[in-house]
Amino acid sequence: MADSVSGSLAVAGARARADHQSAEALLQAGDLRAAEAAYGSILARDPQDAQAWYLLGWICQSSRRIDEAADHYRQSLRFDPDNPPAWNNLAAALQQLDQPDEAERCCREALRIEPAYADAHNNLGNTLHNRGRFAEASACYERALEIEPRRDDVHHNLGNTHRAEGRLAEALACYERALAVSPEHPRVNFSRAMAFLQSGDLRRGFAELRWQYLCDGAVAPFFSGPGWDGAPLDGRTILLHDHQGLGDMIQFIRYAPLVAARGGRVVVACSRPLNRLLKRCDGVADAFHRFDETPPYDHQRVLMSLPDLFGTTLETVPAAVPYLSADPVDVARWADDVGAEAGFKIGIAWQGNPGHDKDRERSFPIHFFESLARVPGVRLFSLQKGYGVEQIEGLKGRFSVTDLGSRTSDMLDTAAVIANLDLVIAPDTAVAHLAGALGAPVWVALPYAPDWRWMLGREDCPWYPSMRLFRQPGWGDWPSVFQRIHDAAERLASI
Repeated sequence: MADSVSGSLAVAGARARADHQSAEALLQAGDLRAAEAAYGSILARDPQDAQAWYLLGWICQSSRRIDEAADHYRQSLRFDPDNPPAWNNLAAALQQLDQPDEAERCCREALRIEPAYADAHNNLGNTLHNRGRFAEASACYERALEIEPRRDDVHHNLGNTHRAEGRLAEALACYERALAVSPEHPRVNFSRAMAFLQSGDLRRGFAELRWQYLCDGAVAPFFSGPGWDGAPLDGRTILLHDHQGLGDMIQFIRYAPLVAARGGRVVVACSRPLNRLLKRCDGVADAFHRFDETPPYDHQRVLMSLPDLFGTTLETVPAAVPYLSADPVDVARWADDVGAEAGFKIGIAWQGNPGHDKDRERSFPIHFFESLARVPGVRLFSLQKGYGVEQIEGLKGRFSVTDLGSRTSDMLDTAAVIANLDLVIAPDTAVAHLAGALGAPVWVALPYAPDWRWMLGREDCPWYPSMRLFRQPGWGDWPSVFQRIHDAAERLASI
């Protein structure tokens, strides 16, 4: 009886090995769908096969089915809890699922089992970086580089952490070390461009922005055709376009008059909320929604590439404002709702697009405006539209905010509201850019690690003369920012 059992186990073991080899061959060939089916069949016969669960998790993670991936890694760890790659990959999935505490725990479990595991040190660094624990993150990256000194991704991550800390020279040195390993690495070259821009080296930064289109997951420009090299246009039509956010479009449409001065008829492809607004920009002959029928054009150029074409430096930023304007008819219409109100009228926004990869850092809850609302004479008007508007109702009468943003039709309408206000206060979102482009007084509340355009350590902005910047002194420290805003507004409202 014992011999027959041993023989059956041997046959079963051989079959399992053969099944794994077949599934692995499919995986190596890149046929993820077939490999997933193969591992599913293995698990149907043996639900406790830890390796099959692990590789099924890897397939789901590669296919961006992150919830499924995390579940499969957990199943794998049920049957093989001493597998460092499973802990490490689960940590990466949990980061994407916005579960940072659990992700950190999983990284540390991987390192408990295998202390010299460079991937887990790197992954732990990523987890800590995303929570603003920069010194700890740097130590993790440095340990990973002790183990594997030629990891371009780790040099890159260490550079990003230094950049978030405002240590730009050290960040650039890390990017150079990464590029010494992989000179054509798109993401590293793009990060270096961001560091150049943030340091004020606009010439080098804008020249290197081309790398963004080569990064994994990058969205290519919507329009093609003969690119414009800056030569005289002699009446030909040039299409300016971009696929960045509303704020980027508002910031860089300032170059349209310079393009028109080269003798061209300028048309602009944009998001629908900007359509009417951008038509009012000097030099713009027409604007259309980028998914509508495209008018004929002779040349095209990505809007955000124009600073490079025109050789923009900090000293030559085309910063004359306003370069956008509200419609006087709309301004008069909104005056009935805003202009007639007594007091110091402040327009506020607090929430960006949650889909933005840095939105958690740049946005803040509406309740931070409470102390401002209690300044004598101050009246708050919401410019928020869409995301975040529900927070007004959540105040339940704690302080007064008049919701105007929900009643606006597009950014031109918002511009008319702003024209009736004394001040705008917003995070790093399109509302801030709009107010700056209109030449309206605007205060921007910035996170500790701000976007490149706000540079470092300064309260003014070379792109928007009417703007004042309020920066976090430490990661996530909005209370300090709003205390300074409160004090400044109190002085202003009393004048």
